[in-house]
Amino acid sequence: MREHGGSIVTLDFDNSTQAWPFYDWMGVCKAALESVTRYLARDLGRHQIRVNALAAGPLRTMAAKGIPGFEKFESTWGQRSPLGWNSEDRTPVAKMACVLLSDWSSSTTGEIVHVDGGYHAMGAEVASEPPD
Repeated sequence: MREHGGSIVTLDFDNSTQAWPFYDWMGVCKAALESVTRYLARDLGRHQIRVNALAAGPLRTMAAKGIPGFEKFESTWGQRSPLGWNSEDRTPVAKMACVLLSDWSSSTTGEIVHVDGGYHAMGAEVASEPPD
């Protein structure tokens, strides 16, 4: 990669701005991964190597089975995401990974790209009824 450049993509979960219930130490590890992504972007950029993180919404995977309470994420994510979310469909995440690995993102590095149906952009859910 040092001779011809390239792209590195890490798989993240949006955890740098909030602490998620049930995610515990995995959240700490993912926050560290975001930092490593930025530092690698800085250090490898001179070799034309891009480093980005892909922050996916919850996906039903083998890794998800190890997260106690995963089904609570899964059950509410689609309701709060403006575009909806299907934890069984890995296609949107795979497509963005292809973009980040391609030369279509030739000037993008050190980013955390969210593929979560827009969930990350929504504010806190309020328990009261909206005004009429």
